[in-house]
Amino acid sequence: MLYTEIRMMRGAALPLVLLALAGGCEVETPAPPALDIPYLSIEARDVSIPIDVVGETIGSTDVTIRARVDGFLDGIHFREGTFVDEGDLLYTIDAQPFEAKLAQANAALAQAHTDLAKSRADLERIRPLAEMRAVSEQDLDSAVANFEAAGSFVEAAKAQVELAEIEVSYTRIHAPVRGLIGLTQAEVGDFVSQSSGGLLNIVSRTDPIAVRLSIAERAYLVAARRISAEPDSVDRGSRENGPLTLILADGSIYEERGFVTKVDRTIDTDTGSLTLEAVFSNPDNILRPGMFARVRFDADRIAGAILVPQRAVNELQSAYRVFVIKPDDTVEVRQVQVGPRLG
Repeated sequence: MLYTEIRMMRGAALPLVLLALAGGCEVETPAPPALDIPYLSIEARDVSIPIDVVGETIGSTDVTIRARVDGFLDGIHFREGTFVDEGDLLYTIDAQPFEAKLAQANAALAQAHTDLAKSRADLERIRPLAEMRAVSEQDLDSAVANFEAAGSFVEAAKAQVELAEIEVSYTRIHAPVRGLIGLTQAEVGDFVSQSSGGLLNIVSRTDPIAVRLSIAERAYLVAARRISAEPDSVDRGSRENGPLTLILADGSIYEERGFVTKVDRTIDTDTGSLTLEAVFSNPDNILRPGMFARVRFDADRIAGAILVPQRAVNELQSAYRVFVIKPDDTVEVRQVQVGPRLG
């Protein structure tokens, strides 16, 4: 028992000795080098705070091309994705059924003219006899009624002919405006039907090009006040003086300035935004419908603003702080109130 207890004491005392020996061999560590902390000298200046709104380009005029009669598509007379002029032939639909219907309507019109001529002759023959009381008044009334009915049949037959001619004209579909035409939605041989929509294509006017965007209610108020302060540029619709800048998907700034042309009547209660349309001149047709774009409103000017890099501002529990170097080269933490972000 004694031997065991001594061994346990020795085993327990050993770490204390090692710690004592280690404590007597302390090595001085060098002080860390001074940190090279970047700083920025700032000064107050006047800045313009823009509002960027995401939008999508659309044609300033988008015309949907639809089949107005049912039939088989006979021909496509344009090249997809190119510009077409107003009046250019785009599609043809098999016209034979409609031409036959027109011929039938013309035949009915001819028959109606024949019936009218016969009723007129009958009336001219019966009227003198009625004056001589050789025939009854009832015979005269019947002749007059037949003549008037024959005239009505002629007018109805003429209307049927006009309707058939219109349907024949609908078999040749022309471009209603000059613009960029897209990919065809039907091929030669397809059956196109008016009842199912009859969508064939869309022609878009791309000069000027329009941008449709939704702007938040608060941002709209700021932008509206800014634009209303410069009514001349908007009223003239000048490319040089337009209040809007267009930023394309690659980050480049479009060289033409734009202006607002359409404003929806009401704020969308679900999103709290307002739909606008702006137009930009597009003489080289670089812009096409469906492109991503950002529209920039130069919405507000602030005099004597202090611009601080965002990475120099610390946020802690909804409070914003910056580190300021005082004249004695010491650093002071100051709480600040931040404004809108720029860039």
